[in-house]
Amino acid sequence: MDLSGANGSEPLETVRGFSSLAHANAFARRYVRDSMEVCRPRGADAEAARDAWFAFGEDAVVSGPEGAAIEGGWSSGSELADFAAAPPREREDRNWRMIDPRKLAAEEDDDEGEDEA
Repeated sequence: MDLSGANGSEPLETVRGFSSLAHANAFARRYVRDSMEVCRPRGADAEAARDAWFAFGEDAVVSGPEGAAIEGGWSSGSELADFAAAPPREREDRNWRMIDPRKLAAEEDDDEGEDEA
């Protein structure tokens, strides 16, 4: 769930269709990591990066049905300080689009359409 501040405590968006809990966790982690980097002011220290993210960033949490907490579900609180401390070493750490289940489902639909043609 995207827990950006614009909607209070209600999720702004709920993403479904993950193949596993690990897939959902990886997506949420990359999504928040990317948001931190988008918000990070040039040359900012960890505190300034964190403050910018809290003001403008996008948060996410992995939860079960109806937003219920689930064992092993990722949330930003466990890694936010590390994210703020330094940019990621690998670009893949930010690439949530590559594993977005909505994109993967659309690609599968396109592949099925090509088979019918």
